[in-house]
Amino acid sequence: MPQLPSLEAVYGAPPAGLANPAPDAVQVSPLVVGAAAIEDLADASLARFIVLAPPGTLERRYVLAHALRALGPGGELVALAPKAMGGARLSKELASFGCEVREDARRHHRICRCVRPDAPAGVEDAIARGGPQRVPALGLWSQPGVFAWDRLDPGSALLLAQPWAPEGAGADLGCGAGVLARQMLVSPAVTSLVLIDLDQRAIAAARRNIADPRASFLRHDLHSRPQAIADLDFAIMNPPFHDAGAEDRKLGQAFVSAAATMLKTGGALRMVANVALSYETVLAIHFRETRLLVREGGYKVLEARK
Repeated sequence: MPQLPSLEAVYGAPPAGLANPAPDAVQVSPLVVGAAAIEDLADASLARFIVLAPPGTLERRYVLAHALRALGPGGELVALAPKAMGGARLSKELASFGCEVREDARRHHRICRCVRPDAPAGVEDAIARGGPQRVPALGLWSQPGVFAWDRLDPGSALLLAQPWAPEGAGADLGCGAGVLARQMLVSPAVTSLVLIDLDQRAIAAARRNIADPRASFLRHDLHSRPQAIADLDFAIMNPPFHDAGAEDRKLGQAFVSAAATMLKTGGALRMVANVALSYETVLAIHFRETRLLVREGGYKVLEARK
Protein backbone atom coordinates (compact mmCIF):
# COMPACT_ATOMS: atom_id res chain seq x y z
CA MET A 1 0.00 0.00 0.00
CA PRO A 2 1.45 3.40 -0.96
CA GLN A 3 2.34 5.82 1.84
CA LEU A 4 -0.27 8.52 2.42
CA PRO A 5 0.61 12.19 1.96
CA SER A 6 1.60 13.89 5.18
CA LEU A 7 -0.30 17.15 4.74
CA GLU A 8 -3.57 18.06 6.44
CA ALA A 9 -6.06 20.81 5.60
CA VAL A 10 -8.87 22.45 7.54
CA TYR A 11 -11.81 24.49 6.32
CA GLY A 12 -13.11 26.97 8.88
CA ALA A 13 -12.76 26.76 12.66
CA PRO A 14 -14.25 23.51 14.01
CA PRO A 15 -15.26 23.74 17.68
CA ALA A 16 -12.50 22.47 19.97
CA GLY A 17 -13.05 18.90 21.04
CA LEU A 18 -15.28 17.98 18.11
CA ALA A 19 -12.52 17.86 15.51
CA ASN A 20 -8.94 18.80 16.21
CA PRO A 21 -6.81 19.86 13.22
CA ALA A 22 -3.05 19.38 13.39
CA PRO A 23 -1.16 22.55 14.38
CA ASP A 24 0.32 22.78 10.90
CA ALA A 25 -2.93 22.06 9.03
CA VAL A 26 -3.39 24.29 5.98
CA GLN A 27 -6.37 26.65 6.41
CA VAL A 28 -8.42 26.96 3.22
CA SER A 29 -11.54 28.91 4.21
CA PRO A 30 -12.22 31.97 2.00
CA LEU A 31 -13.36 33.74 5.18
CA VAL A 32 -9.94 33.56 6.82
CA VAL A 33 -7.51 36.27 5.72
CA GLY A 34 -4.23 34.70 4.62
CA ALA A 35 -5.73 31.26 4.00
CA ALA A 36 -4.76 29.18 1.01
CA ALA A 37 -7.34 28.63 -1.72
CA ILE A 38 -9.06 25.25 -1.60
CA GLU A 39 -9.03 25.26 -5.40
CA ASP A 40 -5.23 25.40 -5.41
CA LEU A 41 -4.76 22.19 -3.42
CA ALA A 42 -3.19 19.54 -5.61
CA ASP A 43 -5.16 16.38 -6.38
CA ALA A 44 -4.52 13.48 -3.99
CA SER A 45 -2.09 15.58 -1.93
CA LEU A 46 -3.56 15.28 1.57
CA ALA A 47 -3.84 12.60 4.22
CA ARG A 48 -6.61 14.27 6.25
CA PHE A 49 -9.13 17.02 5.69
CA ILE A 50 -11.35 18.56 8.38
CA VAL A 51 -14.32 20.59 7.15
CA LEU A 52 -16.61 22.76 9.24
CA ALA A 53 -19.24 22.54 6.55
CA PRO A 54 -21.00 25.76 5.50
CA PRO A 55 -24.81 25.91 5.69
CA GLY A 56 -25.63 26.49 2.01
CA THR A 57 -26.14 23.30 0.00
CA LEU A 58 -24.25 24.28 -3.17
CA GLU A 59 -21.42 25.84 -1.15
CA ARG A 60 -21.20 22.82 1.17
CA ARG A 61 -21.11 20.27 -1.64
CA TYR A 62 -18.47 22.36 -3.43
CA VAL A 63 -16.23 22.25 -0.35
CA LEU A 64 -16.79 18.54 0.24
CA ALA A 65 -16.05 17.78 -3.41
CA HIS A 66 -12.78 19.71 -3.29
CA ALA A 67 -11.86 17.93 -0.07
CA LEU A 68 -12.38 14.54 -1.71
CA ARG A 69 -10.42 15.68 -4.76
CA ALA A 70 -7.48 16.80 -2.62
CA LEU A 71 -7.37 13.71 -0.42
CA GLY A 72 -5.09 10.86 -1.40
CA PRO A 73 -6.43 7.29 -1.65
CA GLY A 74 -7.30 6.15 1.86
CA GLY A 75 -7.22 9.73 3.19
CA GLU A 76 -9.63 10.65 5.98
CA LEU A 77 -12.37 13.25 5.67
CA VAL A 78 -13.96 14.64 8.83
CA ALA A 79 -16.95 16.86 8.12
CA LEU A 80 -19.11 18.46 10.78
CA ALA A 81 -21.80 21.11 11.08
CA PRO A 82 -24.51 22.19 13.50
CA LYS A 83 -27.53 19.93 13.04
CA ALA A 84 -29.79 22.85 12.13
CA MET A 85 -27.31 24.35 9.65
CA GLY A 86 -26.63 21.49 7.27
CA GLY A 87 -25.39 18.89 9.74
CA ALA A 88 -28.50 16.76 9.39
CA ARG A 89 -27.79 16.37 5.65
CA LEU A 90 -24.05 15.74 5.82
CA SER A 91 -24.15 11.95 5.97
CA LYS A 92 -26.51 11.64 2.99
CA GLU A 93 -24.47 14.12 0.95
CA LEU A 94 -21.21 12.29 1.62
CA ALA A 95 -22.91 9.01 0.73
CA SER A 96 -23.91 10.55 -2.61
CA PHE A 97 -20.18 10.99 -3.34
CA GLY A 98 -19.69 7.28 -2.69
CA CYS A 99 -18.38 7.56 0.88
CA GLU A 100 -19.05 5.03 3.63
CA VAL A 101 -19.88 7.32 6.54
CA ARG A 102 -19.54 6.90 10.29
CA GLU A 103 -21.72 9.51 12.01
CA ASP A 104 -21.63 10.87 15.55
CA ALA A 105 -23.72 13.54 17.30
CA ARG A 106 -22.24 15.81 19.95
CA ARG A 107 -22.93 19.34 21.20
CA HIS A 108 -25.70 19.93 18.64
CA HIS A 109 -23.36 18.99 15.78
CA ARG A 110 -23.34 16.06 13.40
CA ILE A 111 -19.81 14.73 12.87
CA CYS A 112 -19.17 12.50 9.87
CA ARG A 113 -16.00 10.54 9.20
CA CYS A 114 -15.15 8.62 6.07
CA VAL A 115 -12.25 7.38 4.00
CA ARG A 116 -11.93 8.79 0.52
CA PRO A 117 -13.37 6.21 -1.91
CA ASP A 118 -11.23 5.04 -4.80
CA ALA A 119 -13.43 6.89 -7.30
CA PRO A 120 -15.62 9.56 -5.66
CA ALA A 121 -18.83 10.16 -7.61
CA GLY A 122 -20.16 13.54 -8.69
CA VAL A 123 -17.12 15.60 -7.70
CA GLU A 124 -16.82 17.52 -10.96
CA ASP A 125 -20.55 18.33 -11.00
CA ALA A 126 -20.51 19.63 -7.40
CA ILE A 127 -17.47 21.79 -8.14
CA ALA A 128 -19.10 23.22 -11.26
CA ARG A 129 -22.39 24.00 -9.47
CA GLY A 130 -20.66 25.61 -6.50
CA GLY A 131 -17.95 27.48 -8.36
CA PRO A 132 -17.82 31.00 -9.84
CA GLN A 133 -20.58 31.56 -12.37
CA ARG A 134 -22.36 34.37 -14.17
CA VAL A 135 -25.80 35.01 -12.67
CA PRO A 136 -28.26 36.23 -15.33
CA ALA A 137 -30.60 37.77 -12.72
CA LEU A 138 -27.81 40.09 -11.58
CA GLY A 139 -25.80 40.42 -14.76
CA LEU A 140 -22.77 39.71 -12.58
CA TRP A 141 -20.32 36.96 -11.72
CA SER A 142 -20.85 35.47 -8.29
CA GLN A 143 -20.49 32.21 -6.34
CA PRO A 144 -22.53 30.26 -3.80
CA GLY A 145 -21.48 31.43 -0.34
CA VAL A 146 -21.19 35.09 -1.32
CA PHE A 147 -23.97 37.17 0.26
CA ALA A 148 -27.15 37.03 -1.85
CA TRP A 149 -25.07 35.32 -4.51
CA ASP A 150 -27.85 34.70 -7.06
CA ARG A 151 -30.39 37.47 -6.42
CA LEU A 152 -30.76 41.13 -5.56
CA ASP A 153 -31.22 41.24 -1.80
CA PRO A 154 -34.40 43.22 -0.96
CA GLY A 155 -32.47 45.44 1.46
CA SER A 156 -29.94 46.33 -1.22
CA ALA A 157 -32.77 46.93 -3.69
CA LEU A 158 -34.38 49.41 -1.28
CA LEU A 159 -31.04 51.13 -0.70
CA LEU A 160 -30.40 51.48 -4.43
CA ALA A 161 -33.92 52.81 -5.01
CA GLN A 162 -33.17 55.97 -3.00
CA PRO A 163 -31.88 58.76 -5.27
CA TRP A 164 -28.26 59.58 -4.55
CA ALA A 165 -25.45 61.03 -6.63
CA PRO A 166 -22.35 60.66 -4.44
CA GLU A 167 -19.26 62.71 -5.12
CA GLY A 168 -15.56 62.28 -4.41
CA ALA A 169 -13.86 59.28 -2.81
CA GLY A 170 -15.95 56.49 -1.34
CA ALA A 171 -16.10 52.95 -0.04
CA ASP A 172 -18.45 50.00 -0.34
CA LEU A 173 -18.20 48.08 2.94
CA GLY A 174 -19.03 44.40 2.58
CA CYS A 175 -19.12 44.76 -1.19
CA GLY A 176 -20.13 41.22 -2.10
CA ALA A 177 -20.11 40.74 -5.85
CA GLY A 178 -20.29 44.49 -6.44
CA VAL A 179 -24.02 45.23 -6.70
CA LEU A 180 -23.89 48.51 -4.77
CA ALA A 181 -20.51 49.54 -6.19
CA ARG A 182 -21.75 49.21 -9.74
CA GLN A 183 -24.51 51.73 -9.04
CA MET A 184 -22.20 54.13 -7.18
CA LEU A 185 -19.82 54.23 -10.13
CA VAL A 186 -22.62 55.43 -12.41
CA SER A 187 -22.03 58.90 -10.94
CA PRO A 188 -19.26 60.67 -12.87
CA ALA A 189 -18.61 62.76 -9.77
CA VAL A 190 -17.21 59.72 -7.95
CA THR A 191 -13.43 59.95 -8.16
CA SER A 192 -12.58 56.64 -6.49
CA LEU A 193 -14.31 53.72 -4.80
CA VAL A 194 -12.70 51.03 -2.69
CA LEU A 195 -14.62 47.75 -2.45
CA ILE A 196 -13.98 45.98 0.87
CA ASP A 197 -14.95 42.46 1.88
CA LEU A 198 -13.60 39.65 4.06
CA ASP A 199 -14.76 36.92 1.67
CA GLN A 200 -12.10 36.10 -0.92
CA ARG A 201 -14.83 34.80 -3.25
CA ALA A 202 -16.61 38.16 -3.10
CA ILE A 203 -13.43 40.09 -3.87
CA ALA A 204 -12.67 37.78 -6.80
CA ALA A 205 -16.19 38.22 -8.18
CA ALA A 206 -16.14 42.00 -7.68
CA ARG A 207 -12.83 42.27 -9.54
CA ARG A 208 -14.39 40.38 -12.41
CA ASN A 209 -17.53 42.54 -12.41
CA ILE A 210 -16.10 46.02 -11.90
CA ALA A 211 -13.64 47.08 -14.57
CA ASP A 212 -13.90 50.80 -13.82
CA PRO A 213 -10.41 52.30 -13.28
CA ARG A 214 -11.78 54.31 -10.33
CA ALA A 215 -12.39 51.07 -8.41
CA SER A 216 -9.92 49.34 -6.10
CA PHE A 217 -10.34 46.22 -4.00
CA LEU A 218 -9.38 45.34 -0.44
CA ARG A 219 -9.80 42.10 1.45
CA HIS A 220 -10.20 43.09 5.08
CA ASP A 221 -12.03 42.05 8.24
CA LEU A 222 -14.10 45.10 9.15
CA HIS A 223 -14.05 44.30 12.83
CA SER A 224 -11.19 46.81 12.55
CA ARG A 225 -10.53 49.85 10.38
CA PRO A 226 -8.34 49.52 7.29
CA GLN A 227 -5.48 51.78 8.34
CA ALA A 228 -4.71 53.02 4.84
CA ILE A 229 -8.22 54.37 4.18
CA ALA A 230 -9.23 57.79 5.53
CA ASP A 231 -10.81 61.13 4.58
CA LEU A 232 -13.49 59.58 2.40
CA ASP A 233 -16.44 61.61 1.19
CA PHE A 234 -19.00 58.82 1.33
CA ALA A 235 -19.59 55.18 2.22
CA ILE A 236 -22.37 52.74 1.43
CA MET A 237 -23.18 49.38 2.98
CA ASN A 238 -25.66 46.62 3.64
CA PRO A 239 -23.90 45.31 6.75
CA PRO A 240 -24.09 41.64 7.72
CA PHE A 241 -25.57 40.56 11.01
CA HIS A 242 -24.65 36.88 10.83
CA ASP A 243 -21.25 35.34 11.47
CA ALA A 244 -20.70 31.68 10.55
CA GLY A 245 -24.49 31.34 10.26
CA ALA A 246 -25.24 32.69 13.75
CA GLU A 247 -26.78 36.10 14.42
CA ASP A 248 -24.16 38.61 15.53
CA ARG A 249 -25.45 42.17 15.83
CA LYS A 250 -22.03 43.41 16.90
CA LEU A 251 -20.78 42.69 13.38
CA GLY A 252 -22.99 45.39 11.84
CA GLN A 253 -22.04 47.77 14.64
CA ALA A 254 -18.37 47.17 13.81
CA PHE A 255 -19.12 48.12 10.19
CA VAL A 256 -20.64 51.42 11.36
CA SER A 257 -17.59 52.15 13.54
CA ALA A 258 -15.22 51.31 10.69
CA ALA A 259 -17.13 53.55 8.29
CA ALA A 260 -16.93 56.45 10.72
CA THR A 261 -13.16 56.18 10.99
CA MET A 262 -12.82 56.18 7.19
CA LEU A 263 -14.99 59.22 6.54
CA LYS A 264 -13.85 62.81 6.80
CA THR A 265 -15.83 65.39 8.76
CA GLY A 266 -18.99 66.05 6.77
CA GLY A 267 -18.74 62.70 4.99
CA ALA A 268 -21.94 60.71 4.45
CA LEU A 269 -22.83 57.09 5.18
CA ARG A 270 -25.82 55.41 3.61
CA MET A 271 -26.84 51.99 4.88
CA VAL A 272 -29.76 49.60 4.89
CA ALA A 273 -30.74 47.36 7.78
CA ASN A 274 -33.53 45.15 9.02
CA VAL A 275 -36.00 47.30 10.98
CA ALA A 276 -35.49 45.05 14.00
CA LEU A 277 -31.81 46.03 14.20
CA SER A 278 -31.21 49.21 16.17
CA TYR A 279 -28.16 50.81 14.59
CA GLU A 280 -29.28 54.29 15.59
CA THR A 281 -27.49 54.04 18.94
CA VAL A 282 -24.07 53.28 17.48
CA LEU A 283 -24.64 55.81 14.69
CA ALA A 284 -25.30 58.49 17.30
CA ILE A 285 -21.93 57.75 18.89
CA HIS A 286 -19.95 58.24 15.68
CA PHE A 287 -22.03 60.67 13.60
CA ARG A 288 -23.40 64.15 14.33
CA GLU A 289 -26.73 63.49 12.64
CA THR A 290 -28.73 60.54 11.35
CA ARG A 291 -31.96 60.56 9.40
CA LEU A 292 -34.35 57.87 8.21
CA LEU A 293 -34.80 57.98 4.45
CA VAL A 294 -37.36 55.19 4.09
CA ARG A 295 -38.88 52.27 5.99
CA GLU A 296 -40.43 49.60 3.80
CA GLY A 297 -40.83 45.83 3.56
CA GLY A 298 -39.11 45.17 6.86
CA TYR A 299 -36.06 47.29 5.99
CA LYS A 300 -34.93 50.84 6.69
CA VAL A 301 -32.46 53.08 4.87
CA LEU A 302 -30.46 55.46 7.04
CA GLU A 303 -28.18 58.34 6.13
CA ALA A 304 -25.63 59.59 8.67
CA ARG A 305 -23.39 62.60 8.45
CA LYS A 306 -20.09 62.77 10.31
